[in-house]
Amino acid sequence: MDVTILWFKRDLRVADHAALALAAAGEGAVLPLYIVEPDYWRQPDVSARQWRFAAESLRDLGQALAGLGAPLQVVTGEAVEVLEGLAARLPVTRLVSHEETGNGWTYARDRRVAAWARGRGLPWEEVPQSGVVRRLRRRDGWGAARDRRMRAPPVETPAALRGLPGLTPGVLPEARYLGLGFDPCQGRQRGGRVEGLRLLETFLAERGRDYRRAMSAPLTAATACSRLSPHVALGTLSLREIGRAAAVRRAEVRGQGDGWEASLKSFASRLAWRDHFMQKLEDQPGLEQECLHPAYEGLRPRAPDPARLAAWERGETGLPFVDACMRALIATGWLNFRMRAMLVSVASYHLWLDWRATGPHLARMFTDYEPGIHWPRMQMQAGTTGINTIRIYNPVKQGLEQDPTGAFTREWLPELAEVPDPFLQEPWRWEGAGRLLARRYPAPVVDVAAAGRAARTAVWAVRARVGFHDEAARIVARHASRTDRTGVFVNDRAPMRPRGDARQLSLDL
Repeated sequence: MDVTILWFKRDLRVADHAALALAAAGEGAVLPLYIVEPDYWRQPDVSARQWRFAAESLRDLGQALAGLGAPLQVVTGEAVEVLEGLAARLPVTRLVSHEETGNGWTYARDRRVAAWARGRGLPWEEVPQSGVVRRLRRRDGWGAARDRRMRAPPVETPAALRGLPGLTPGVLPEARYLGLGFDPCQGRQRGGRVEGLRLLETFLAERGRDYRRAMSAPLTAATACSRLSPHVALGTLSLREIGRAAAVRRAEVRGQGDGWEASLKSFASRLAWRDHFMQKLEDQPGLEQECLHPAYEGLRPRAPDPARLAAWERGETGLPFVDACMRALIATGWLNFRMRAMLVSVASYHLWLDWRATGPHLARMFTDYEPGIHWPRMQMQAGTTGINTIRIYNPVKQGLEQDPTGAFTREWLPELAEVPDPFLQEPWRWEGAGRLLARRYPAPVVDVAAAGRAARTAVWAVRARVGFHDEAARIVARHASRTDRTGVFVNDRAPMRPRGDARQLSLDL
C-alpha cells in the first residue's frame, strides 16, 4: 500500500489544514510526521519556552490525529535522515506539507529536503496556509489576492485517515534533552488547540471590546489583546478560521457603537499585517542577517557593547519602564507590541546596539516567535529599512503615558517601592536617589535625551547620502504595500507617517 508522509511543521492542527486534506485524498495510507530536530533547537533564536509550547500543541495534535485513525509519529533526528529512514522501509510515494516561512536554518533545511526528494524521485507537494505567496514576483495586487485566499471556505477535515498499523507514536523529549537552557517562564501561555479555541472564544465574546483602546498599555493589553499570537505562530489555529470568526462577530455587533466594531476592524487589520510582514521575509530571506537598506550596514558596531547588551537583556538598564517591560517579557513570554517596539528602539538608538545582537534575545523570550514577523520588525524599529519613518521612543515618556499609575512598573521593579510616584520613571531626579541607584537599582546606563539626539543625527545623516533614495525606491517596489483600499494597508515608504492607529503597524494579536 502506497504511503504519503504528511509532514507537520508550523501547522499543528487538523482543522482547515490543506496539506492534511491533500494527503487524505490519495488512495494509500497517510503517515502524519513531526520531526524534532535537535540542530534547530540549538539555534540562537529558539528557547525552552517555545519547545514546551510546541510540545503541548503536539499532544493535542496527536490526540486529534489518533481520533482520525492515523496517530502522529514523532521522530527525533535530522530531517533528511528521518525521511530517508522512513522511505527506505515503507512504500513512500510522496511527501506533503504546508509551506513554511521560517528562519534561515529552516530555509536551508527545506532546501536539503527538496534536494533529497528530487534525488529519490519523490514528489514533495507544499501548499500555502496563509496569505504568503511563494516565489512572488511583485507586490501589485498582493493585498487583494491575500484577502480572497482568507475569504475562501475553510478546508474540511477528513472524517478519517487510513493509517499504518504497528507504528509507535514516538516520544516528545524534555527541553533539557534538546540542550535547551534553564527557562522557567512561569507566566508562559499554554499550547494546544483547545487552549487556542478558548482564547478565541473569550476574546470575541468578552475581552476584545476594548482591544483598540487598550492595546498600547502593557497592563490593559494583557487582557484586551487576543493572546492568540503563539497559536498563530505554531498553527494550532489557522489565520483563516480566526479571521472568519472575527468577521462573524463583527457582523453581529455592527452599528452598536459600544467599541466592538472598531476593535474588530483593528484586529482584522493586524491579521493582514501579519501576512504582509511574513511576505517580506519570504521574498528576501537575507533580512534575518542583512540590513534591508544596505546604507545602514556599519552604522552601529556589529560587536555590541557587552555591558549595555547584558543590562538590556536582564532588565537592568536603570530606565524603569524599559526594565519593567523586559522583566515582564522574561517572566511571561509575552509583551504587547508597543512595548516590544520600545525595547527595540531603546536598544537600537539609546544604547546603540545592532539589531542582529538584540534580535536573538527577544526571539528567545517571545513564546510567539515568528521569524517572518520578528526580523522585518526588528529592522523597522531599528531604522534600517530605509522606507519607514524613524521612530525613537522616549522610554520616560512611554512610562508616563502607558503606565500612568505606575502599577506595571512597580509590579516588575519592587526595588523601586520607596520611590514616590512623580519620580518613578526618573528615579535619578528623586532626592533619595543616592541611597538607591547603584545599590538596589542600577543608575541609568545612558542619558536618555543626549543619546536620543545623537542617534537621530546619525540615522538621518545616512538618509542624506547620495543614492540613498534610489535604493529606497527599489525597496518600496519590492516590499511595500500598494493600497489602503480597505484601510488595512498603507505604503510603508518614508517619510510618510501612516494614519491613526496604523502608525504603530501593530501586530497585537
